[in-house]
Amino acid sequence: MSDARRRSPLLSWTVLAPPVALLVLALTWGHHIDTWLAVVIALVLAGAVLAAVHHAEVVAHRVGEPYGSLLLAVAVTVIEVGLIVTLMISGGSESETASLARDTVFAAVMITTNGIVGLSLLLGAIRSGTARFHPEGSGAALATVATLSALALVLPTFTTSARGPEFSGSQLTFAALASLALYGMFVFTQTGRHRDFFLPVESRGSADPDGHAPPATTRAALVSLGLLLVALVGVVGLAKVESHTIESAVDAVGFPPSFVGVVIALLVLAPETLAAGRASRRRQVQISLNLAYGSAMASIGLTIPAIAVASIWLKGPLLLGLGSTQLVLLAITVCVSILTVVPGRATRLQGGVHLVLLAAFVFLAINP
Repeated sequence: MSDARRRSPLLSWTVLAPPVALLVLALTWGHHIDTWLAVVIALVLAGAVLAAVHHAEVVAHRVGEPYGSLLLAVAVTVIEVGLIVTLMISGGSESETASLARDTVFAAVMITTNGIVGLSLLLGAIRSGTARFHPEGSGAALATVATLSALALVLPTFTTSARGPEFSGSQLTFAALASLALYGMFVFTQTGRHRDFFLPVESRGSADPDGHAPPATTRAALVSLGLLLVALVGVVGLAKVESHTIESAVDAVGFPPSFVGVVIALLVLAPETLAAGRASRRRQVQISLNLAYGSAMASIGLTIPAIAVASIWLKGPLLLGLGSTQLVLLAITVCVSILTVVPGRATRLQGGVHLVLLAAFVFLAINP
């Protein structure tokens, strides 16, 4: 009997990790976490992240690109948005919840457009000398991210209908509808007539865009889809469970409380980061950029409509406008990203520039 027949697929760690994460989440949600338990949760969280990446790749291999990267980005963001809205409705003081959506969304934008993009370009250039991608698809994605960021995070700083960096009710409604419209148009473009703009660029010696192994069966893909959703719920939920430990650690080292949101955003975006890095190592940089810009787009395009609906029950201000330092970082990111995307190829230098911008964001979040 062969090893493949003796080894049951139900005993694979990628199958066991998601339900274990969900079980740990159910047992620890709302409870005080000791240090030793926080370490165990961190290990379970890491396993859930790796399992999510595996199952996302199985599903992506079955449905093809760009549907695979779109599915992972939307799945993570939907769960993240649910967590944000839940925290805004039921948790924390007014001062803590007022800027929660803004801080989380901005952190997601900076991590995706600088962290994931920079890492992907660096790994792709190291592997092939030059990272190649479609400027048409990546440029369209970047334009959508920039427009969504301006509508949701920049304009509230300068509007005058409401006091402070926030929208009035009608302005928030417009921003929500515009965000949904933009995101919907992009998804239609990405999956419709211009789908080729979002497929990996074929180059000599590169792997087949869909990988060497044959696609999984429909049944196996559906199982992986279910396990992917379970793993993502576990990742986001355990990140929230760990937030109290993270808050204590942040307070102990003297960092500002807002830095907790950056750490949680890093944890939540870990599946996309790992998936993008693996795609770049296979010379599929376009898939990595699809994940990065798609995650940034979904984070804004789904969060703003969700909090617009939640604002019916929310009390107190809803601060969306960025501060001066954040505005400068966003402006530099957009300008550098344009210069990176337009040629359709990038060297290690461009990847390094984006990673330095991410480092600047993290440093200024620690030392504003």
